[in-house]
Amino acid sequence: MTQVHSLEISASKPNYAVTDTQRILAGKLFDSQSLQFLPAQTISVSKSTGVILSITNTAQCDLNASQLASGEIIDLRHLTVLPGFVDAHVHFFLHSYGETSWDDQTTKESLVERTIRATVHARKTLMAGFTSVRDLGTEGAEDADISLRKCLSGPNSIIPGPRYFCASRAIVCTGSYGPKSSLHMNREGIEGVTGAEVTDGVDACIRATRRQIGTGADWIKIYADYRFRSRMKDISPRVAGAPLPTFNCLELAGMINTAHSVGIKVAAHASNTNTITNLLELGVDSIEHGSTLSPHPDSLLRLLCATPNTIWVPTLAVSYYQVQFTGGKDPRANQAWKVVSEMFQRALAMGMENIACGGDTGAFPHGENALEMKLMVRLGADWKKVLKWATMGGWECIRPMGWDVGYAADGGYGVPLGDNEHRFGCIKPGWAADLVGVEGDFEKDFEGTVDNVRFVMKAGQVHKIDGHEVVC
Repeated sequence: MTQVHSLEISASKPNYAVTDTQRILAGKLFDSQSLQFLPAQTISVSKSTGVILSITNTAQCDLNASQLASGEIIDLRHLTVLPGFVDAHVHFFLHSYGETSWDDQTTKESLVERTIRATVHARKTLMAGFTSVRDLGTEGAEDADISLRKCLSGPNSIIPGPRYFCASRAIVCTGSYGPKSSLHMNREGIEGVTGAEVTDGVDACIRATRRQIGTGADWIKIYADYRFRSRMKDISPRVAGAPLPTFNCLELAGMINTAHSVGIKVAAHASNTNTITNLLELGVDSIEHGSTLSPHPDSLLRLLCATPNTIWVPTLAVSYYQVQFTGGKDPRANQAWKVVSEMFQRALAMGMENIACGGDTGAFPHGENALEMKLMVRLGADWKKVLKWATMGGWECIRPMGWDVGYAADGGYGVPLGDNEHRFGCIKPGWAADLVGVEGDFEKDFEGTVDNVRFVMKAGQVHKIDGHEVVC
């Protein structure tokens, strides 16, 4: 059973709500911009605004036993403190395919059940040290992510969870996505359930984009290619598994330009070389998966390297887990892992930097989000860069449009910034007080250390300390 700490005021327990300013003593602090580990740093945060106030050398701080006892100072001198981790590709309304298939989740689990599960997934994600996520589609759970975001937000959130950026229903074209009925071949979905919003033609694509923005989406997610001919699997499995373009260039341009015109970014599920090339030329903001080695992987990677404003989220973890689910006996899963891992290694050899960590978490268990970082290191990535991609890289991917040219501290209207308007991914004054403390030595044991999350703070509020969840 999970152990928890309470914030009840008592003589024996620290009261973390005595003052507005909290000081955290870090044994080492990871600078996600310089990739340096700074020893003995003190981080001062404002609990009311949820931002970092200052960072000083601990030797310059006046410490006394009463402050440590009261909770005004949190002693993490035995830990390495980093910005909260960011998972740039999750699905809170899915749970592991090792438990239940995607088809059964979308057609046999009610919206109520899937939403309750999503709240559990949010808590597990936060306790694993991931203080921000981007959810790229509810996969048939309609617009439930918009309401979930409200429940996760603000200083008095209903449930604990990370900063939550969501994409509503996502957009697919007719015939491409599931679930697919085995009785009524020519209908979209089953019993009215579709895994994403189905639309075709430039005008309809623009309309769907506008509708999802109006619903409250932070991002637009497009399935730019998919296993369009999946019904061929009985006689032509190779054809059935091939990623084929779903939308033409005019349709893609209509969605991307419409979203950008109102400050919304666009993520594209894409693995087909021609599709990715077109998306980069159209200015898409992130490529999800991108696992192709045909016909010219190096030229595609060079183009991606030369398009730094487009972030690549390789989602290694979901391909790795598909092999685990099948016990290594499915040739298609084995080949998919081979392709995505080789593609990532080619990108490393080219020195690609515009990368963010996102595992497609949800297809495998929530709370295991760090697997993406572990796989990157196993495949040869510099572990310090991986930490950057999981922190600052997450901010560079997820950040709202407009931050590139600066943003007033109050949003420019005298209104305090909301959860999804704060900068995160770096420990510096004015940025979100989203902090993670881990125990161990990254250089000697990266995987063990990244898993050993002992402290979690989101927006200045402590959610985990001494390895135990805090219940407020």
